[in-house]
Amino acid sequence: MRKIHLIILIAFQLSSFAQNKEILYNFTSIPQSSLVNPGADVSYKYYFGIPLLSGVSVNLGSSSFSAYDLFANNGIDFTDKVRNIVNKSSDKDKTHVNQQLELFSGGFRVGGEGSKSYISFGLYQEFDFLMYVPKDLAILGLDGNRDYIGKAFDISDFNLRAEVLSVLHVGFHKKVSEKLVLGGRAKIYSSGANISSTRNSGFIYTGQSDGTPNIYSQTISSDLEIRSSGIATFTKDEYRGSETEDILHNTFFNGSLGLGIDAGLTYYFKDNLQFTASIVDLGFVRQSKDIETLTFKGTHNYEGVNPNFENPDAPRNALAEFEKAIPRDTLYNKYTTWRPVKFYSSLQYSFGESRYGEECNCRAPSKRGYANSIGGQLFIMSMPRQPFVAVTAFYKRSIFENLDFKATYTFDAYSNKNIGLGLSGNIGKFNIYALVDNVLEYKDVSKANSVAFQFGLNFIVPDSD
Repeated sequence: MRKIHLIILIAFQLSSFAQNKEILYNFTSIPQSSLVNPGADVSYKYYFGIPLLSGVSVNLGSSSFSAYDLFANNGIDFTDKVRNIVNKSSDKDKTHVNQQLELFSGGFRVGGEGSKSYISFGLYQEFDFLMYVPKDLAILGLDGNRDYIGKAFDISDFNLRAEVLSVLHVGFHKKVSEKLVLGGRAKIYSSGANISSTRNSGFIYTGQSDGTPNIYSQTISSDLEIRSSGIATFTKDEYRGSETEDILHNTFFNGSLGLGIDAGLTYYFKDNLQFTASIVDLGFVRQSKDIETLTFKGTHNYEGVNPNFENPDAPRNALAEFEKAIPRDTLYNKYTTWRPVKFYSSLQYSFGESRYGEECNCRAPSKRGYANSIGGQLFIMSMPRQPFVAVTAFYKRSIFENLDFKATYTFDAYSNKNIGLGLSGNIGKFNIYALVDNVLEYKDVSKANSVAFQFGLNFIVPDSD
């Protein structure tokens, strides 16, 4: 159970935030906007991202606690802090971390000077972690079951997936008419490490017989499975290498491989009324390297004076007793994991003619230029239990000829006061952008439920028309 101990520890130290890039989406003065919509209306002769600096994004936060709740110097014992967090959480709260680092990227026009067809390409590294708060198991681990006679602890609360991978991609998009832009992207995934446990069921129940107050009955029914790829080697006692170096080595095309696609479009009802939609990461990875599946399946019944998991002074014994009661089996079968699929869409109304020239035509060219845009966005992401949904209202403004601004207000399951700000500016042919989410939380980051940022640096040669 060493692996389970490690995962639960990580879950309470990491954070919760979805992969919604609402500021970047349709912010078309940034070339990376095509990563969330390959059909975004952007144009250029060519561009390339500055290696390791063109796209850096991190999403951190929590739906039920902050760093302050855990680490505040307020005289409260750390175990009691964890217990308070667990008690106020529900099994619907989730921990979700996403980090991306673009290693290189670029794009260029194909088909001659008047062509509206473009190819883009790149390679980025991604870390993704999702775990639902295992409330019942956390209570059992912290307090034992002495005070919970008659309660069934739900094993399905244990639900997680995590992966480190690299993504090599090639995209193509074309403005097929003045009203319609279509785009698509093909991806090759290389997974350096994966762990998945999302279809568990069972319970742990301790009861007391009527008329016999000192006699207890306990039932454990478990169908628990933990699948891993690229990790088993590191858990062995004889391993003497560097986990970080070996995972990085496996991540870049030495690990398990998979395929995926993105698709998107932009449609103009009028010059100033635009609709966009995209689907991202419709794909899978066939986990085949260093694979190991641990199963805990069976039923255990006990009746007697002292039920298992009773001692609240030694809560760590709970998982050890569970392992004794339910046999563990180890399998080495390949398995398939599906990427979390993201869906975006937006409706944008533009107004106020731009007074600036059209020399840098990388902002969604149309027959007329507009200085202001307002609209709404919808984001949906697949998750094991239910989809994550976010709704965003936004305002975009061309402040100067080479400086664009976007502000967002997002409502989702985590927050109803998520205000985001983004700037994208050109200095000569260099594009610099910075996007910050949840800006109201920065007055005291330690108490923030979520913090997200993204920045990058690109070299762009715009179209001449």
